[in-house]
Amino acid sequence: DDGMIQIHSHDFGKVEIPLSELRPLSEDRWANYALGVVRELIDLGVPVTGFHAQVTGDVPVGVGLSSSAAFELATALFLLKLFPRELAPLEIAKACQRAEHRYVGVQCGLLDQVIALFGRANHAVFFDCRSEEIFTVPFPPDLALILAESGKKRALASGEYNLRREETHAAARALGVPALRDVASADLARRSDLPDLVRRRATHVVGEDERVWRAVKLLEAGDGIGLGKLMNESHESSRQNFENSTPELDLLVSIAQKLPGVLGARLTGAGFGGATVTLCEREGAQEIATNLSKRYAAQSGITPRVFVCGIAAGALL
Repeated sequence: DDGMIQIHSHDFGKVEIPLSELRPLSEDRWANYALGVVRELIDLGVPVTGFHAQVTGDVPVGVGLSSSAAFELATALFLLKLFPRELAPLEIAKACQRAEHRYVGVQCGLLDQVIALFGRANHAVFFDCRSEEIFTVPFPPDLALILAESGKKRALASGEYNLRREETHAAARALGVPALRDVASADLARRSDLPDLVRRRATHVVGEDERVWRAVKLLEAGDGIGLGKLMNESHESSRQNFENSTPELDLLVSIAQKLPGVLGARLTGAGFGGATVTLCEREGAQEIATNLSKRYAAQSGITPRVFVCGIAAGALL
């Protein structure tokens, strides 16, 4: 209650700032994720009067695994425990999204925050950003996911992510629709008048939207083979059309796709470096992970961190 915000990160150091001077920092920018959440919660009527916090975690940073959303939500739930106020879960997620927009400068979507809050063990989460419909779909128990770091970190605040967002808005304007989800692939294919860049960006986003709906049906049917094919299609579109892949990510995906027991692979997160996710048969998953690591190290000179993962429940306090 001393009117001071003090955040000590095990990985990045310590920041201290008076609540009355709350603002984005030009140094210690890692703290802006948390400070932005403080600002948004205050604007929602949360009676924050100052706090001291210790922060640590094991979510790899800068590899497309939503560490920023994890930090934001941890901050939000911690503050709502200290300074109680009733907020709906989706309202909390949106506050975290706004924090990243305003204090970090990344025009992120809402998916990461929603998944972190609404996650359910051993289920995939579907989120419609327009209708705000959220539901979960069981993940087949005979399948596993492998995350592999490429060794190339990414920083979305550097501009490529925001540029892609601008390009997709430009594509929607060129097509005369509110959003690219309002275009079908068949209609897009007939638009030969579009500039090449606009066409490729739109092709990726429209295709991804359609792949999400197909993935829901495949998960409901327990069709891992079909789901893996969608993942392969997704990565190829990222590489060719959205250009958010990297040589390292492409190499990881290519190696994974050739391993016995692997059903599909793609980059995860926003791309521009980071990690890949591989869908495989649960039996033998650890051997697949080991082989992926060895072959990538041999071909790239980088020893990746590779994890066989389960699907956990959402954020709790």
